[in-house]
Amino acid sequence: MAKLLSYRRGRKTQKVNQAIASIDKVNSREEAKKFIGKKVEIAFSKSSIKGVIVKAHGGRGKVVIRFRRGLPGQAMNQEIKLS
Repeated sequence: MAKLLSYRRGRKTQKVNQAIASIDKVNSREEAKKFIGKKVEIAFSKSSIKGVIVKAHGGRGKVVIRFRRGLPGQAMNQEIKLS
């Protein structure tokens, strides 16, 4: 399981179709790189949004996920399924 932390963003912009996530029991960049290419899915009551892990983010095991469409604000802090 993983948890969405934030949109991928800059100082004045944010990319709503990309998010930064932390994966359980992953604490280093090398461990996070093993998940690149894995598919993820976040489920809502009526629909789901699919995405893929594209790269590691930082040195503590976070990853960047690119989704097919933009994420709503309610998606932050939700758990996502890795497949």
